[in-house]
Amino acid sequence: MSRDASRVVLSFPDGLSEWGRDQIDTDRYRNYLRRMLDEPHVGDEREEFVDVGCCGDSLDLTFRVEVVEGGSRVGDDTAIELVERSGRVEGGWRVQSAGGPTE
Repeated sequence: MSRDASRVVLSFPDGLSEWGRDQIDTDRYRNYLRRMLDEPHVGDEREEFVDVGCCGDSLDLTFRVEVVEGGSRVGDDTAIELVERSGRVEGGWRVQSAGGPTE
């Protein structure tokens, strides 16, 4: 039987706006990630939906697994840490992203 990981570090593109950062930096979103990750492996990438509020059509943000410590499964007590990596936010939604319109 596999043990729960104590910590998982996920990276996201640094082109994400402050709005987007505010959305993923909540307990609610980290709990969502815990349920979606299951058995992560370093290097895994997955796109997850991020709430865009009223200004946009959708935002799928690519998270990359950077570190998995203490076990192989994500459980209720697994700490989820988010860090930046170089990259742009792609897709149809760019209104709230750092790479979106500047006017």
